[in-house]
Amino acid sequence: MGHIFDGLKVVDCGSFIAAPAAATILSDFGADVIKIEPPGTGDPYRHLTKLPGHPRSDQNYAWMIGSRNKRSLAIDLSKPDGKAAIQRLASQVDIFITNYPAAVRRKLGITYEALAPLNDRLIYASFSGYGENGAEASKPGFDVTAWWARSGLMDTVRASSAAVPVRPANGMGDHSSAFALYSGIVMALYQRQTTGKGTEVTSSLVGNGLWANGYTAQAALCGATFTDRPPREEAFNALTNYYCCRDGLWLILTILNEEKQWPEFASCLGRADLIEDPRFAKKADRLSRSRELIALLDLEFAKQDRPHWRKELTARGIVFDVVATPADIPTDQQLLDNDVLIPFAGSDTLTINTPVALRGSEKVQPRLPPSVGQHTDEVLREAGFDAAAIAQMRANGAIG
Repeated sequence: MGHIFDGLKVVDCGSFIAAPAAATILSDFGADVIKIEPPGTGDPYRHLTKLPGHPRSDQNYAWMIGSRNKRSLAIDLSKPDGKAAIQRLASQVDIFITNYPAAVRRKLGITYEALAPLNDRLIYASFSGYGENGAEASKPGFDVTAWWARSGLMDTVRASSAAVPVRPANGMGDHSSAFALYSGIVMALYQRQTTGKGTEVTSSLVGNGLWANGYTAQAALCGATFTDRPPREEAFNALTNYYCCRDGLWLILTILNEEKQWPEFASCLGRADLIEDPRFAKKADRLSRSRELIALLDLEFAKQDRPHWRKELTARGIVFDVVATPADIPTDQQLLDNDVLIPFAGSDTLTINTPVALRGSEKVQPRLPPSVGQHTDEVLREAGFDAAAIAQMRANGAIG
């Protein structure tokens, strides 16, 4: 079998992460994705990893996942020839993806209203920080602000009510939000299959953030009364808490079927005496004495390194996992066995696979991302521009 999106032509006219990452998902299944970049320095996302505090590497790891498989067209959309070229491309492709602010889209002539009349079958995928309507529609938004902070997630994940708010991992909201935009694109493709007509697809960071925070947000919508979160040492349930092992590494328990697993868990710790201990014998006792039990478990877990506890807990069927650090990821055998981590073509470097698969449909082996404008002439020739037109565009600065 081939790739499910072979022959599908996509323009990625976005920047940073969420919208371009939706294009990456399409490319993994065979779509031909043309990445639009300003000539010279290219998409500003190329340079994010150089900022202070980001992991240091001689490889541009952010760009690798954001723009693998894509072809780069370096074009100045503010110039008339650049604008004409992007409109010709839009008239020929299946999908146009952008997260540029509305005012920028109007200035560059790439709004839905400008492009849809050029191509009856065009699917226009629009991604924003705060949605298309309302007073904040034009407000700039990153996942840190719109997805993480505004959605309530930033407050919800604090270690306790007294703790300061917590920063997210870089791109955490963007990469998950990309799947919402991708799913909308696939719905639009299905509709086009039925009607023959393209449409506009929209999604936003704030909408995806609320969806991610749905459990807590829905409680608020139902007028629920919220309980202050206590510190870890005073958590309500010792058996759904996290613990530090002797080597300073952490693991987290999620023992919900306590009646069955409490004896197994106590035995695993080498503390079979706890099974009948009147302080903890019943679930109600363990909950009412959670602080006491947490202190006891802290002492037990501190007696051995995490690999020991991982082996013992796994053997007993206890529901837990390690709190992985970035250093744990490249050698995680389960991730390798399930192709969650896969190599770039012609490289020893691994990348993160799209977390969805379709039986009988292969994925593209990921190709390393392009340099700025690497495919400019190739893409323009395919769009119908001859050598003279391309030379003229280069002479007037419309392309890189």
